[in-house]
Amino acid sequence: MFFARVYLPFALGYAISYFFRNANAIIEADLVRELGLGPAELGLLTSVYFFSFAAFQLPLGILLDRYGPRRTEAILLLFAAMGAWIFSQSDSLLGLIFGRLLIGLGVSACLMAAFKAYVIWFPSERLPMINGLQMVAGGLGALGATTPLQSALSFSDWRGIFAILAIITVFSAIIVWGLLPEKQNAVEQQPELITQFKEIGKVFRSPVFWSIAPFAAISGGTNMAIHGLWIKPWLRDVAGIGVDSAAQLLFAMTMASITGFLSLGIIAERVSQLFDFRPITIGVFGMTLFLLTQSAMAYGWISSPLLLVILFGFFGTSSILIFAGYAQIFPKNFSGRVSTILNFLIFTSAFILQWGIGVIIEMWPPTGSGYDPESYQAAIGALVLLQAAGLAWYFFFNNSVKSSVERLST
Repeated sequence: MFFARVYLPFALGYAISYFFRNANAIIEADLVRELGLGPAELGLLTSVYFFSFAAFQLPLGILLDRYGPRRTEAILLLFAAMGAWIFSQSDSLLGLIFGRLLIGLGVSACLMAAFKAYVIWFPSERLPMINGLQMVAGGLGALGATTPLQSALSFSDWRGIFAILAIITVFSAIIVWGLLPEKQNAVEQQPELITQFKEIGKVFRSPVFWSIAPFAAISGGTNMAIHGLWIKPWLRDVAGIGVDSAAQLLFAMTMASITGFLSLGIIAERVSQLFDFRPITIGVFGMTLFLLTQSAMAYGWISSPLLLVILFGFFGTSSILIFAGYAQIFPKNFSGRVSTILNFLIFTSAFILQWGIGVIIEMWPPTGSGYDPESYQAAIGALVLLQAAGLAWYFFFNNSVKSSVERLST
């Protein structure tokens, strides 16, 4: 019962945030038709969610460590509700951007607040599995932004759907405020703000943090950038798949993501117990397989789009294991800031990459039915090279990790 009381409010909020994140992948054709957007403008509109999300991560870490996850997330969700309402009522690109900026700000705590609460309330050895369950909730929200959203567009337009989402988000804020327990150390003396900012510097100076953070940021950002917008146009323009079939493949891809979030967390917990492998090691292995999947896309392999999207969805979740790995390395009172710094890097990466894909695609003249297939190969190929550099960085600095971990634990 206590597990449900802690887990379910965060699960609902995170499901809503994932729906917001991925909805544009389904409604992109409606936005392009109604507003006349080019691929760069579409990429910018969708990616500003990541910009405001990322921009708030560093102050969010301080808020979570100082005021706790309950109050922080409940208040921020109200901003998301306001943003969804503005998005539903706007007739200009600028208005839509402002609404999506507020949405990104408002849901910026949905994952990190949950991770902070789980660090407070559950033992560290259970974190990979519990964090995985949290990601499953997000996957269910993303699942709603596939064929269910495509079907809902038969009964209402995208404006009506976002108006309803605004109401649901207010309800989620009420649930978080009313059901969650207050954090355990709420009555303890809190450190001065200047001390908390200085402690952020300790994270930034940590070799163990920077050994894996670039690879995790680019890998996680790539997953968000493509899954949240560009996979459906890729299926249309490169694989030659129709709208309804593409929505079904997006559904399968999201189901694979849910499976990845859940199973990789369980696998990491079991393997770490049996073989003393840290979650970071398992995460690197999964991110490498994710990199190979994108290489097939960049090469233009479309013999089995279903297999491709399943592999993309499953291994695209691997970067989540790095959060659990950090939680086992850094002191517990640093947990909010460590997680939000990594999340800042991931979402900054997602913002740049999702917009950047659109910019690269726009370099090729559009075809009669969409965008030039060669433009996708160039864009995804660039992502592959960036992740390969991140992987090389990890192996180059891996020798310093053990000594850094020992210093952090003393």
